[in-house]
Formats: sequence, C-alpha cells, structure tokens
Amino acid sequence: MSVPGVYGGLGDKIPLGAFMNKGLTMKTGQTHVHRYLDILTDHIVRGDIDPTQVITHRMSLDEAPHAYHIFKHKHDGCIKCVLDPGPIPRIMLR
Repeated sequence: MSVPGVYGGLGDKIPLGAFMNKGLTMKTGQTHVHRYLDILTDHIVRGDIDPTQVITHRMSLDEAPHAYHIFKHKHDGCIKCVLDPGPIPRIMLR
C-alpha cells in the first residue's frame, strides 16, 4: 500500500493487527504541496498540462484489489487508476 500525501492527523485508527496479519507493506511520503501547488495549478489552468491524460482506468472502490493488480503488473496498458468511492452518503451531505 502506498500513501503519498499530506499527513493530517493521528494514525491511531489504522487496524495494525489486520494490516500485519495480511503481511502488507506500507510506504509513505510527504507531498511537497506548498512548494508546487500554485505552479502546477497555473499550468493546468492555462492548459499546459492535462493531468487526465495519465488516467487509463476508472473503477469502483470495490475493484481496488484488481486495480492495484493491473497497475502493479502494468496489464491492459494501466498507467493510473482512479477509484470512485461511490455516492456520498446523505449524512455526509449536511
């Protein structure tokens, strides 16, 4: 499992027992958001960069294991999978 991004809180909600029992490996890294966000956003707005070009697959969150497999093994020309978590529950729309 790879978790790039910006650290935003405690990691105490991660089920470490289940994680370890499955023999998973986690790699993490801070993303240099403040350093590059404005520059990259300007390029996207001007049309210099189209980040959607790297998206080759869109799948439901239920298909995450398959998405990871084809990404890892570069099957079916996979470059980037976007996982759709599905509709937002009504309770979260408030």
